[in-house]
Amino acid sequence: MSLSQGDSAMQDNQRGDSTQSVHGGEQRQKFANSVTEPIAQTATYVFDSLSEFEEYKQGKRAHFEYGRYGNPTVSAAESKLAALDHAESALLFSSGMSAITTVMLAMLRSGQHIIIMEDCYRRTVQFCDLLGKFGIESTRVPPSDLAALEQAVRPETRLLLAESPTNPHLHVADLEKIVPFAKEHRLRVLIDSTFATPINQCPLDYGVDLVVHSCTKYLGGHNDLMAGSVCGKAGIVSAIKEFRDVVGTNSDPNTAWLLIRGIKTLALRMQQQNTSAQTIAEYLEGHDKVQRVFYPGLASHPDHAIAKAQMKGFGGVVSFEIDGDRERTRQFVEALQIPYLAPSLGGAETLVSHPATVSYSDLSEEDRLAIGITDQLVRYSVGIEDCADLIADFDQALAGV
Repeated sequence: MSLSQGDSAMQDNQRGDSTQSVHGGEQRQKFANSVTEPIAQTATYVFDSLSEFEEYKQGKRAHFEYGRYGNPTVSAAESKLAALDHAESALLFSSGMSAITTVMLAMLRSGQHIIIMEDCYRRTVQFCDLLGKFGIESTRVPPSDLAALEQAVRPETRLLLAESPTNPHLHVADLEKIVPFAKEHRLRVLIDSTFATPINQCPLDYGVDLVVHSCTKYLGGHNDLMAGSVCGKAGIVSAIKEFRDVVGTNSDPNTAWLLIRGIKTLALRMQQQNTSAQTIAEYLEGHDKVQRVFYPGLASHPDHAIAKAQMKGFGGVVSFEIDGDRERTRQFVEALQIPYLAPSLGGAETLVSHPATVSYSDLSEEDRLAIGITDQLVRYSVGIEDCADLIADFDQALAGV
């Protein structure tokens, strides 16, 4: 996305969430006067002459060259993502993990060190471990623990990585404390804001350097695409783009078009999911067959005060522990009739997962318990179905526990 488009997006931040979801970052005048963004389904682009190509390479002429370096539909999606996240620039990737891995590889080199908040997405943690092969070390610290951060910082530390809210315990990073700490120690801050979405939280407004999303989740919203994004200031995003152009982790035009279409209803979907998740969390917390509920919208959550201060909504994921053993928890999950049993989240359909079985089955019980993945833990991603129907489904499933 060009810097001028980013400036325009920044000026529209005063618009409401639904208006931004529909119009944010879009050009009013589109090809053939189309209302929707057309799909430029091409891998390469032609030039009228070698002189035109030379002017393009010298930065004197706007032009697309090759699909890995850019595409009109992808650029339109990137403009919309930047507008939503209050960023100067954005990049679209083939998945959330390709966004995170490309960003870290572009920003780090051998001999450097990163700090990662515990309770991040498991594959992100695994990648940080893999970085050791390239001479890049990592240290994990509890979420928002400034004392632990102070102990973890080294002269070679360059990056602080956090997810907020986290998966699956929904810890919320205290951005008002983390960002000044990072600036004091000259660290870049990268926040994975997938669970929050730009509707509930805009970390860049707090001085965070980069924000990553798995667009596969809420931004796409329909369980029908895979993509990831990074948003931030134009200079650092441009440097990441140069690296992305080499490694080829870019997205494709059809996925970009699906993402643009999905984002149009983002604010509406999040409003429903925020409201339903809060209602369900309160219902579960009051149920005698539920041992514990993890949801930042509850006063019982350890990060409730932080979430209330920096989030407009608390998201569509509710994690909780059944008051029973592994077998009873599995019976409950399988007794649910509305949700699909699936490992993802953020779509229109409600999904349910048993992390100990689905996502962490290769870990020993001791290792799982060390990171809070108990046999009784259930992760519930609220869709846009009627909340009363979802609660009635809980009633019948919990009755069998």
